[in-house]
Amino acid sequence: MKAVIQCGGKGTRLRPHTSILPKPLMPIGARPVLELVLKWLRRNGIREVYVTTGYLGHLIRSVCGDGNQWNMRINYTQEMEPLGTIGPLSLLRDHLDEPFLVLNGDVLTDLNLNQFVSCHRRSNSPLTIATSIRPTKMDFGVIDEVDGRVIDFREKPELTHLVSMGIYCMDPSIVERIPSGVPFGFDDLMFQMLNDNAPVNVFKHSGLWLDIGRVEDFLKAQDVAWDEQSPALASFAAA
Repeated sequence: MKAVIQCGGKGTRLRPHTSILPKPLMPIGARPVLELVLKWLRRNGIREVYVTTGYLGHLIRSVCGDGNQWNMRINYTQEMEPLGTIGPLSLLRDHLDEPFLVLNGDVLTDLNLNQFVSCHRRSNSPLTIATSIRPTKMDFGVIDEVDGRVIDFREKPELTHLVSMGIYCMDPSIVERIPSGVPFGFDDLMFQMLNDNAPVNVFKHSGLWLDIGRVEDFLKAQDVAWDEQSPALASFAAA
């Protein structure tokens, strides 16, 4: 299976660090996050990868090269203008002719790709989203009211939501929905598919997931032993 790693963003949440390095090259210990992502994919049997680049893309190409050092084949696309979170797939129309993976270049997880892809194939849906439960701490007292009268009050509650992990399994038909040459985000794709009553499947993951674009997750990642035998990266090894 082919994988597309989205690496074109500017990483604004990690500024000023990303003024010098693109987000996928931010260091986790001694290695860039993108190297950890590539090694995780390789251990899951992925050999062919497309990396979509934009901001500081030349640095990503210099670090990762053709992928030979990881026994992989890496090809690159370059956005002349930002195309959004899903728009860069339009540059790969001729290459994505079977189900493929799409993931953000700043995601570290122990998601079992074998289970994820199997779920997608069983679903008969053109799109499966890897999801996780994330708590959100409210900074305000939350009021419930009916007809102007308070019926409940919660002081700074913690709310939980099912959120996208930034990892997707897609059929080639999804690429047909993406316009060329204009910004197109994952939110645009979702609204379009929901409007068309097109089925979208979810895979619920309860394990490790860190979004390195968030400062909190970036700092957490520094405390994980990201070696070759780390459970955080090798969950597929026993499958």
